[in-house]
Amino acid sequence: MKYRKLGSAGVRVSEISLGSWLTYGNAVENETATRTIDRAYELGINSFDTANGYARGEAEKVVGAALAKYPRESYVLATKVFFPMGEGPNDRGLSRKHIMESAHASLKRLDKDYVDILYCHRFDPETPLTETLRALDDLVRQGKVLYVGISEWTAAQIQEAMRVADRLLLDRIVVNQPLYNMLDRNIEDEIIPVSRQVGIGQVVFSPLAQG
Repeated sequence: MKYRKLGSAGVRVSEISLGSWLTYGNAVENETATRTIDRAYELGINSFDTANGYARGEAEKVVGAALAKYPRESYVLATKVFFPMGEGPNDRGLSRKHIMESAHASLKRLDKDYVDILYCHRFDPETPLTETLRALDDLVRQGKVLYVGISEWTAAQIQEAMRVADRLLLDRIVVNQPLYNMLDRNIEDEIIPVSRQVGIGQVVFSPLAQG
């Protein structure tokens, strides 16, 4: 397995990452999911990706349980925050309240003390970037999150987030998770150039277009 640095960060991740969207906790039986994770680990994959919104948290439980047998320092675990997990008015988005509560709930489902990467699953136009980035920085300082990531943000949103983080001396975004495959190469126009300028790496989803 080949490994590369995660953007400007020092951590190294396998060039192939195992995700859990549309599969674990839902379409794929837990036993099969566990065997898949075990085989991926055996082959040298050290990057495992999930989200609180995948199967309403069930995917996190499956991934966390499957990885429990391995040394925590031997893999890079990512989850996400944004989409609703309840019916309340604060159960979605990137407010400090939702980020903090979602992060703690994810750690409980994963049965882990920390996640390596916490992605903002989408951009939240209703919450000030300063609030979002300060909340993420607090989680990093508390040791509950090691690196900050984003998913499906525009180039302009990425640039503004980096300006805010630098101005306030907050932890910087180091990784982006965009859609990218042979049928959809839109990120090559703006996202990739901007990411290179600011030191953000890419961990793409749907590389086979769900084929």
